Amino acid sequence: MDDTPANDRLSRMLARAIRSEVPGLQYTVVAADRTLFEHAGGWASIRNRKAMTLDTTLMAYSMTKTFTAVAILQLAERGALGLDDTLDQHLPQTPYRQRGITLRHLLTHTSGLPNPLPLRWVHLAEDDPAFDEAGALADVLRDHPGLSFQPGQRYGYSNIAYWLLGKIIEQVTGLSYAAYVRANILQPLGLPAREMDFLIPCPSRHASGYLATCSWLHLIKGFVIDRKFLGQDEGHWLRLKDHYLNGPAFGGLVGTARGFGRFLQDQLRPRSVLYGPDTRRLMETPQTDGAGRPIPMTLGWHLGRAQGQPYFFKEGGGGGFHGEMRLYPAQGMASVVLANSTSFNSTKFLNQADRGFCEMP
Repeated sequence: MDDTPANDRLSRMLARAIRSEVPGLQYTVVAADRTLFEHAGGWASIRNRKAMTLDTTLMAYSMTKTFTAVAILQLAERGALGLDDTLDQHLPQTPYRQRGITLRHLLTHTSGLPNPLPLRWVHLAEDDPAFDEAGALADVLRDHPGLSFQPGQRYGYSNIAYWLLGKIIEQVTGLSYAAYVRANILQPLGLPAREMDFLIPCPSRHASGYLATCSWLHLIKGFVIDRKFLGQDEGHWLRLKDHYLNGPAFGGLVGTARGFGRFLQDQLRPRSVLYGPDTRRLMETPQTDGAGRPIPMTLGWHLGRAQGQPYFFKEGGGGGFHGEMRLYPAQGMASVVLANSTSFNSTKFLNQADRGFCEMP
């Protein structure tokens, strides 16, 4: 983007966001064959005065779900499972058996599975070696055995749905979810653990996550967040201790904007290294509910529109972090922003920041 006024506008916007909205952020814009723009600024750690750099890792939370969808589509392409297989065929012991829930329902959030507030579905990073994911999932399923609506009836977001898709990947492949994604998505993309993984690769390069002390979540934190996750106030921010989500398939990736940009570049190229052209078209095809009504999703992307431009996106946010990645196929470009603030408005940010790139000839 060579236009100086556009560069000045973006620079002012980034500076304003870092000054008033987040401790730090990363923003990357890519085309299929090159990086159009990348920036990192602010603080990865306020207390330690550690700068946010392009190599700093942040938690991506629900942005992970798109990678889970890619994994399911890969396995469907290879004949290891079918998108219209029922949940019962692969996980017969869930409380949702005999309800006709299919993998397609799970992917498109039309399964009817409930979506309780997942803020407590986390564990400290230091406790991860002994963490029992199977037990944590069993507890969630026991506490939430009913459906919110009949499968296929309508769209209704569910973290449980994608947690179960991760367990299906494990059941079909005999690998842990993280091992499958590393071998079949991250490695083909040339993404080393320092750019994307399910474990914090280097604590000294990982950003601290923060809650704004003037936010509503800070006011009610004692009711929704276990106090063992709370660190110290650092200026106008409350630091949260390093942690992982209990279910990696619905939100476990840790990475950099540059790493997510590598994934987005693959989705922009004529041929993906992750799957064939038919599967790619399937990944980008808008879906419908059981009555044939359109829903705001493909089989792994959500559908959005800004300044008249349609795009695919996945947003993710939770304890101390918020981010979003977007794919603009018609413009041949994609973007991602990651910030270490729960309340960061990634949608508003990208609507403004991406504008100049979407208008490029």
